[in-house]
Amino acid sequence: MKWITREKVKVDRVACPWLIKKFVDKDAEFVFVPRENVMAEAERLDAIPYDVKDVELGHHGKECSFEAILKKYKLTGDPALVLLGRIVNGADTDNTLYNQPEGPGLEAVAEGFRHLGFKDDHEQNAAEWIVYDALYAYCGEMVKRGKPHGDFMS
Repeated sequence: MKWITREKVKVDRVACPWLIKKFVDKDAEFVFVPRENVMAEAERLDAIPYDVKDVELGHHGKECSFEAILKKYKLTGDPALVLLGRIVNGADTDNTLYNQPEGPGLEAVAEGFRHLGFKDDHEQNAAEWIVYDALYAYCGEMVKRGKPHGDFMS
């Protein structure tokens, strides 16, 4: 299946493809286009739009697109993914929903990736997915330790 979103990826538009490829659609293909072209290209390519305004797999209230995907594809039974969603939310939004302490760190890392000179969004996603692999491992460890909201929570 094809999935489409806005170009010039940052937090949610890297986290979502990682989540989709690992847990929803192992054969997923991703398309990144200018914001104003997303819906027309989604229709033309028969692609699923995500992390754009007014779509099912977008922001709803204070929740981010990663969380919409967790819910839609019934992935909320994995507490490590739920914690990862909270961290992504904290990096991608104003962080007032969960006040997730790890969020600002992820936002800084994501901003740094934007300045490494990748040729396109595909190359940046490929490089940055290791961050989400590591965060998912961290989240799994926190859940095992009985800290499902993360280690930095007081």
